[in-house]
Amino acid sequence: MSILVSQLTKQYGSQKAIDSLSFSLHPGEIVGFLGPNGAGKSTTMKLLTGYLTPTEGRAVVNGHDLATDAMAARRAIGYLPEHNPLYLDMYVREFLLFVGKLYGMKGKSPTARVAEMVQLCGLTVEQHKKIGQLSKGYRQRVGLAQALLHDPAVLILDEPTTGLDPNQLTEIRSLIRTAGADKTVLFSTHIMQEVEALCDRVIIINKGKIVADSPLATLRQRGESLEEIFRVLTA
Repeated sequence: MSILVSQLTKQYGSQKAIDSLSFSLHPGEIVGFLGPNGAGKSTTMKLLTGYLTPTEGRAVVNGHDLATDAMAARRAIGYLPEHNPLYLDMYVREFLLFVGKLYGMKGKSPTARVAEMVQLCGLTVEQHKKIGQLSKGYRQRVGLAQALLHDPAVLILDEPTTGLDPNQLTEIRSLIRTAGADKTVLFSTHIMQEVEALCDRVIIINKGKIVADSPLATLRQRGESLEEIFRVLTA
């Protein structure tokens, strides 16, 4: 399996941001990670990427335990956080080459890999612009390109479609589907149509606990919309 989470807990003082989460994700799965604001989605993703240390529990990514082999786990992850961290004064290709060198990629040269990502992510026309000159949609494409650059086994995307217009939503959705064909993808969103269009499975958390973990097809058998199911489970 690509991700194994066992009794994962993160506590700040007396408040538990997440409380004993356990789940596993397998290669080729695209999993929607849902929950209301403050439910613990971003905290979970930061724990899985090594940005935070758990209070209790265990997280394993691509066979590497984050507690004992964090660097190897991080090398297996492509991460796009909620607030896309880009250097706005850098040009698109310059930024991606910079990231490629940071990854220390083996095999294919960073230049060749950047050229592939520019084409895959639809950045050909914009590749010689400064990132600060790009629209929100194209900045998200740059963020996805940097997440995919080192060909990770696992993609963790925290609200990658926030603030995009309908055309941009369709484009980014297609890109995630293409990129996730041979990877494990965990992504959070508040847009239920995105989940229905992309996901094989849904995990819903509320107040730091899992309240649903099911294939999307099974949830649909309830006869309610995903939005209605979400409201009932997180009310």
